[in-house]
Amino acid sequence: MNASTIINDNMTLEEKLQAISDAMEQAQTAANEAATKRGEVAAPIDPADLTMCDGCQ
Repeated sequence: MNASTIINDNMTLEEKLQAISDAMEQAQTAANEAATKRGEVAAPIDPADLTMCDGCQ
């Protein structure tokens, strides 16, 4: 996830926080749908996971 596609310098703090919240909700929804297709239940996404590359995790 690239922060520059979600927020920009022209947004207010409230708009930035809402954009981040919306992105987290979309990511959780996608994880839930993928888990459901596999017959599993997705755990809540840790926001820190979205700030690191897969290799760093």
